[in-house]
Amino acid sequence: MAKQQTDHLMQLIQTLTKSEKRHFRLLVKRNQSSEDLLFLQLFNLLDKQKSYDEQLILRKISGIKKRQLSNLKAHLYRQLLLSLRLQYRAQNVDIEIRERIDYARILYNKGLYRSSLEILDKAKLMAKNARMNTLVLEILDFEKLIEGQYVTGSISTRAEELANASKLATSEATQVHAFSNLSLQLYGLYLKLGLVRTQKEKEQVKAFFLDNLPAHIVEDLGFYEKLYLYQAYDWYSLMCQDLPLYYKYAQKWVDLFDEDQEMIRLEMPLYLKGLHNLLNSLFMVGRYKRFVEVLGRLENFDLKNSDKPSGNVESLYHLFRFIHRINLHYQEGTFSEGTKLIPELDNMIRSNPYNWDVHRILVFYYKIACMYFGCSDYEKAIDYLNIIINQKNPDFRQDTQCFARILSLLAHYELGNEQLVIYQIKSVYRFLIKMENLQQVQQEILKFLRKLPRIHRSDLKAEFTQLRNTLVELRNHPYEKRPFVYLDLISWLEGKMEGRTIQAVIREKFLARTGNGLITN
Repeated sequence: MAKQQTDHLMQLIQTLTKSEKRHFRLLVKRNQSSEDLLFLQLFNLLDKQKSYDEQLILRKISGIKKRQLSNLKAHLYRQLLLSLRLQYRAQNVDIEIRERIDYARILYNKGLYRSSLEILDKAKLMAKNARMNTLVLEILDFEKLIEGQYVTGSISTRAEELANASKLATSEATQVHAFSNLSLQLYGLYLKLGLVRTQKEKEQVKAFFLDNLPAHIVEDLGFYEKLYLYQAYDWYSLMCQDLPLYYKYAQKWVDLFDEDQEMIRLEMPLYLKGLHNLLNSLFMVGRYKRFVEVLGRLENFDLKNSDKPSGNVESLYHLFRFIHRINLHYQEGTFSEGTKLIPELDNMIRSNPYNWDVHRILVFYYKIACMYFGCSDYEKAIDYLNIIINQKNPDFRQDTQCFARILSLLAHYELGNEQLVIYQIKSVYRFLIKMENLQQVQQEILKFLRKLPRIHRSDLKAEFTQLRNTLVELRNHPYEKRPFVYLDLISWLEGKMEGRTIQAVIREKFLARTGNGLITN
């Protein structure tokens, strides 16, 4: 078994729950003694290991020879997947449908054509109810195979019915794939570009979106077509920084599930993703009270209502819970309180039980750094920013890379490391130029930091005020909004002008905006 396959085996074993391990052991012991099952002995040993150790396996299990170990691991991997499939078939309608298709194939191979068709008919009804058009099409193709080769006694119009049903299923599946492809392509573009920076980039994104958007009438679309359409609009509007449009389609996404509660049970990961996008849009448009309502809905959601294995759903739930808990503290200006979340989050990132990808982890590190910067713990902020800056593949998520460097300069400035700031400014400037990511906001900040050592202390307040006024003007520019999403630079400057922390300034603004009074420190 190749190293990559071995890694997959270890990952699978490490993600198994107690009930899944118990189900597997009971399954393999049912008709055989455990002494005869080398792959079960291998499982029991690997279950106790944190990392794969081949020499330990060969020492501990005398019945295993080195030459057979690769095949044994491959067999164990297949048996684990079989056990999980059996355990979750009643909770995953697609697994149950495919199981019925398999049964129909067995009956077909034995020449029991009528029995095969009866099972297929029931499977087709299940697939239609679950709106799984691809499976409906697969079943119809199987039915046509049987009807086209054997006299089954079906009604004379059966051939026409199957042909029409196939045409309809093909059309629906094609349309679903067209919308889902557009959504996925826009997501990939977002990961590479982040938010648009120029009118040219916006026009390119818009042209791509419109050129690939399938012709449609929304009222005639099915559930999945609407879902992927709303996803595509969300990625498009987010990239173009059209926040009202982003909020509009995030709300439509959640409303779609609310109108069909059964689909929440069948597609919980997509429902949670919809809540995440809605919360993200509410955060960006500044609708705090609505944000708190939707966050409560997310946190109080019953994960046991899922038809999917718990790992994926739990992964998304915890991912989104942490993101929006942090965003809540950003809005409220309660950074010190928010740092209490970090040990739990940091531990989850390090152990990574849900296999979060590098992109998500980097975003979390940036958010953690902002939290520490907000409560004036600049050293810890720098620690997390360095993790991002020292990534071997800086092309990945360019905007996070760029703003991590800007925030690092500000943190070093706050620590009084003026010589280090002067030294790093050139490096950061070259990086931003290379990434073609140097906007006017960034230019103004770099220009300010570059001349800081020459500014007399008595003139500092005036310089802070001038930069603050410049940034206030830039905040309304359509392609200069992005830096303010990542860090409230204006509040930081106002804090420097008034001799207060950024946390105190943001907190005061929040309380004034929500009608809860003012604070003075």
